[in-house]
Amino acid sequence: MSSGRGGDRARVRAFGLRTRLLLAFLLVAAVSACTTAALTYREARNSLLETAQDTAVTSFRDHVQQTGFSLPVQKEGLEEVLRDIARKGKPHPWVVFAEYGSIRASSGENPVSTVITPELRRAARADAHGSFERVVKDGVPYLTIAMPTVFKASPDSLLPSGLVLYAVMRMTDEQVNVDALLMAGRDGALPGLAVALIPGLIAARSVLRPVRKLREAARNMGSGRLDTRIPVRGSDELADLAHTFNDSAGQLEQSVRELREAEERARRFASDVSHELRTPLAGMLAVTEVLDEDADGLDADTARAVRLVSAETGKLAVLVEDLMEISRFDARAAELNADEVDVAEAIRQTLDNRHWTDDRIRTELPDGIRARLDPRRFDVVIANLVGNALRHGGAPVTVRLRTEARSPGPPVLITDVVDSGPGIRPEALPHIFDRFYKADAARTRSAGSGLGLAITLENVKLHGGTIHAGNRPGGGAVFAVEIPLHVEGTGG
Repeated sequence: MSSGRGGDRARVRAFGLRTRLLLAFLLVAAVSACTTAALTYREARNSLLETAQDTAVTSFRDHVQQTGFSLPVQKEGLEEVLRDIARKGKPHPWVVFAEYGSIRASSGENPVSTVITPELRRAARADAHGSFERVVKDGVPYLTIAMPTVFKASPDSLLPSGLVLYAVMRMTDEQVNVDALLMAGRDGALPGLAVALIPGLIAARSVLRPVRKLREAARNMGSGRLDTRIPVRGSDELADLAHTFNDSAGQLEQSVRELREAEERARRFASDVSHELRTPLAGMLAVTEVLDEDADGLDADTARAVRLVSAETGKLAVLVEDLMEISRFDARAAELNADEVDVAEAIRQTLDNRHWTDDRIRTELPDGIRARLDPRRFDVVIANLVGNALRHGGAPVTVRLRTEARSPGPPVLITDVVDSGPGIRPEALPHIFDRFYKADAARTRSAGSGLGLAITLENVKLHGGTIHAGNRPGGGAVFAVEIPLHVEGTGG
């Protein structure tokens, strides 16, 4: 289990606030760098291509307009004219093609180009001023220009002659430059991201420093140092958080101080009252014992009153002793004087001392189980549980002793006290070990002090153990006391 928690903690630390801040900073830097590089690349690419394109279109238009063609066009001599135009190509050499009716000619080896598209041909017939198109063929970029030859029918009217010239220019140099721009943008973005780590680390440190101080302060307060405060610097949101933490810590410290003082006053009051009552109670007990012995010689009403006073004085004495015992637990003055004992024999001795040896009590106590226990406190645990079962449960009451192996950890000694009564109501189970709690709200008085189970719980804790209360499926309450068989370092 611990390794699993350690792995979870490592994953949380790996993706902690510092990492997320750095990732967010890098993401913003990456988006900014990529956006800037993309826009720069697009503008530079368009500028580069448009420059070459405008130069080629303007130059080709000028050469076509300056070249005279006699109509109707004859194929003889046309190729020489096309080669002359091709030699003047800018910014790169052209291959010039001509189409006139069924006549096809070019300045190159093939009279027909595979790069010129039907769309460009249709655009050339529709626009007397010419058209152009960028085409990629077999991975090679081309600029294709269509320029129809025209003649003036009037000063304001141009008529196509039917002859259309096409210039095909490779744009490999421009593509190389565009690729170089792309590589430069990519190569420039990566170092930029690396450089962005430095301000990212600085920003993360400035944000996380007050967070770390807040974490340390919260940890100190959790460990009991309620006077912890955070130094406040600046006037940002983190400074407001530090102010809020300090104000809350101050109020908490004051509240805890007041609670501790009230608890200490209540504990001292209970302890002082108990001590002050012990001496007069001792005298009262002695008197009531004498009166009990002479009660048979008194009249009926007086004898009944004497016995009532004797019984109530005994209850008061038990309450005082229990209050003193619980006060010692509250003051952490209770000590554990452990010794190795035979547990089964210790339980039998407890039952014998209370005269619980009749058929109301059943025992399942295997011999040979030895453990380090405080005999007096273990006696109190068993006596309180069995007495509580007899008073509020139902006979017979079973006391069962056993051991159980636990992994991890040492084996435990388990003592079960089971009664045959109606059991504990579900709403009472969470409060069964509270001081002065009465499971039966209608029962305002009982033979006990109301502290027996609370004292039992404290004694079990002092042994390093636990106690659980529950109900059997068939009816009856079950109290299970679990004490480690080998407890080191226990004490008051």
